[in-house]
Amino acid sequence: MARVVAVHGILNTYSGERSMAASWVPALLDGIGLAGGDGTVAEDDIGCVFYGDVFRHPGRLLGATEAELLDADDIDDPADAALLDAWWAEAARTDRSVPPTDERMLGLLKGAQAALAALACSRFLAGATERLLILWLKQVRQYFTDSDRRAAIQDRFARQIRADTEVVVAHSLGSVVAYEALCAHPEWNVRGLVTLGSPLAVRNLILDRLTPAPEREGDSWRCRWPGGVKSWTNIADRADFVALVKVLGNVFGAEVTDVEIDNGVQVHAVTRYLTARSTGEAILAALRG
Repeated sequence: MARVVAVHGILNTYSGERSMAASWVPALLDGIGLAGGDGTVAEDDIGCVFYGDVFRHPGRLLGATEAELLDADDIDDPADAALLDAWWAEAARTDRSVPPTDERMLGLLKGAQAALAALACSRFLAGATERLLILWLKQVRQYFTDSDRRAAIQDRFARQIRADTEVVVAHSLGSVVAYEALCAHPEWNVRGLVTLGSPLAVRNLILDRLTPAPEREGDSWRCRWPGGVKSWTNIADRADFVALVKVLGNVFGAEVTDVEIDNGVQVHAVTRYLTARSTGEAILAALRG
């Protein structure tokens, strides 16, 4: 049984399904508890979709992770560079510790090096490294450009959905995975979607690459509603620059409920999102739907 299915985002390459469940399940239950729903959902009601190992490369140098081998020169794809620049601009807008997108603020650093140096000052990267940020960029691109990886991740998601699955909770890149899967399977009984720190509405870099593709309506874009979902709540920290576009309703339909929360210093951290009362309320509302 899995009444609630949760799916992770980027930077879970070296984890696993049990490790994910160990942190996600208690945090999700805490959020439900804060919303007044203690006892509504049990641990056994929650299933976790883990796909991080799909990005793992076997046979690498002993003692070295992929992130340790990366530097600014590895940002050699225009889409990666564009997403990095967009993250920098949004981080500078919401976080005073990040210098603006002006190369004079960063001395002789240019391009990707300047963006990485600026983002290293952000609250989001507290405890992380510039190399991990490069890895995140590459995982986003690989999802959209490597058809085998994309299919494997979609298969992982589909295998967790059961006849009794009512709600999907998706973080970061996982919201892309969930959206595409729900669109592809309108026969599923899933009636609630909760997205956390979602980049779904980022034009050119993610939105335009979705399957199914969005449709143009005059000067705006319109995306297909995901399958048989009845309620969709999108939750974003105001300073979460991964969720560049905080309001999804403008693109995916006015039926989306967009909620802004405060995750403190760790603006994109999944446990901050899961333990938020707003997340618990969204899950409970979907279950009671």
